[in-house]
Amino acid sequence: MPFPLSPQSIDAIADIISGGGGNDTTPPIGIYRSGPKIEKFMRACNVAFTVNGSRVPSLVQCLINLNNGFEADQALPRIIEAAADPRDFIHEPERHIAVLDHLNRALRFDGFEVQQQGGRMRLVEAGKNVPVLAELAGLSEVIDFDTVSRDLDRALASSQTDPEDAVTAACSTVESVCRSILIELGLPLPAKKDVQGLYNAVKQPLGLSPDRSDIDPLIANDVRQILSGLATVIGGVGALRTHGGDAHGREKGYARIDARIARLSIHAASTAALFLIETWQRKFPARPLPKVDDPAG
Repeated sequence: MPFPLSPQSIDAIADIISGGGGNDTTPPIGIYRSGPKIEKFMRACNVAFTVNGSRVPSLVQCLINLNNGFEADQALPRIIEAAADPRDFIHEPERHIAVLDHLNRALRFDGFEVQQQGGRMRLVEAGKNVPVLAELAGLSEVIDFDTVSRDLDRALASSQTDPEDAVTAACSTVESVCRSILIELGLPLPAKKDVQGLYNAVKQPLGLSPDRSDIDPLIANDVRQILSGLATVIGGVGALRTHGGDAHGREKGYARIDARIARLSIHAASTAALFLIETWQRKFPARPLPKVDDPAG
């Protein structure tokens, strides 16, 4: 990441953390913090900070020192992401939007922007949309879905060097989600524990069967087509794992799948897994989905 940041970005960060000057009559963009609260905020970001005189100039000077230091690329993203934490604006979501707008208007000139990935904020290169994989990884952290994160990391790491292994990991991602849903609901695992069997087992409790009757008639056929397509995609990922992946053995050094197809499988599996997790959160909003390991793994 290209550091140091511009003075304008430093000022914008200080605005969000401090809430502006004490004599400012306009409403603060971020959260108004007193000197001790700013010190507490910075300590939570692993930065030693003491207000010396006025709180806002002290904060700006601290940020400038960090910006010019050797660890700017580690300290500043941590501070920016904490300042834009959506949990601080649960009851005022419009203020969170204003915070992001204020930060990004300055940061984009430095080649950055703050984006939400799942339940967390991330400082990323400007113009790069949050991919499905990143959003899924973010959701996985929020709901402590370690199995999904592990499978995704494995798939992404090996898509170029070992595409067969990547396909196997992509399929395992969906299997992990389905298995955890069934176990959390106290439902038995299906006799056929491949990805198709596991997905078929979660469709009914999650309300994802194409024949469901509680859909607006104007879009019923469209939704059924999408749900049927989702099942087809999941089945395709499973079939590709069986025929071309490494889960069922293959000749050493022989690549049946090129990296393009491996990445397509990863993104398809990740989209399906994200949809299943979001469906769980919608159906059971107050019920976390705990980690469940593959009993055969």
